[in-house]
Amino acid sequence: MKVWVNDRDIDLAPGMTVRHALIGAGLRHEIETGKKVFDEWGNEIGLDGALSENTRIYIEGF
Repeated sequence: MKVWVNDRDIDLAPGMTVRHALIGAGLRHEIETGKKVFDEWGNEIGLDGALSENTRIYIEGF
């Protein structure tokens, strides 16, 4: 499935989480520095949050 991290497309296997998307985008270190992840509507989401096709997530501070 394809998800979007800071407007960059990332291909993941179905069932992967927000954490996997960040790892795929090379942005996991951003979360370790205290930044947070939000969905396209501005709701904060956790690293274990489920993703679906074409989900868009953003990291605060970009």
